[in-house]
Amino acid sequence: MKWEDVFQSIKEETDFSGLESTLEEKYESGEVFPPREQIYTAFELTPLENVKVVVLGQDPYHGKGQSHGLAFSVNDGVKIPPSLRNMYKELESDLGIKRTTGSLKDWAKEGVLLLNTVLTVDANQANSHRGLGWEPFTDGVISHVSDSLEHVVFILWGKPAQKKEKLIDASKHCIIKSTHPSPLSAHRGFFGTRPFSRANEYLEAHGRAPVDWSEQE
Repeated sequence: MKWEDVFQSIKEETDFSGLESTLEEKYESGEVFPPREQIYTAFELTPLENVKVVVLGQDPYHGKGQSHGLAFSVNDGVKIPPSLRNMYKELESDLGIKRTTGSLKDWAKEGVLLLNTVLTVDANQANSHRGLGWEPFTDGVISHVSDSLEHVVFILWGKPAQKKEKLIDASKHCIIKSTHPSPLSAHRGFFGTRPFSRANEYLEAHGRAPVDWSEQE
């Protein structure tokens, strides 16, 4: 099964015409991120059959030039945001890996689906597209990954992500949960959780190749 088949199946169950017309208006009249052609970058870089890990974010970065369709990732040359900086601190503590660029495209190509629950946002207004209609779409994506694949690691940071746990079949997948890497919560249960090594340990224990979390050229 390809992502196109998944999308088609989801659209047969839910009417997204309201979301599509609202987005059309917003992109025409205002500033919306990511650029329209980058909304589905996560799916383009991580084919369904390659998914090993799903990292669930909330909504895209809302600053100009930051988001490009991958949760937690920013375009090359953009200052690394605080949550991602904390993810990198934990990665270095966990596996001794240092990263210097904010783009996570290499993770996506390794099989890490960097999925936000809402795929667009108004400039400078966090969570502004919550409730527009993205949630049934991304819930459908999570459900299809859970149903159609085996031995995927789902990394759920923070309460909004953890609400999606009910969509995942824990009998055939691994769920890693903690507080969010945001500076507001990272010291209350994110640091020291070793999500990167735990994900690889699970994958290898189930005959899957581990993720190379190091920075690729």
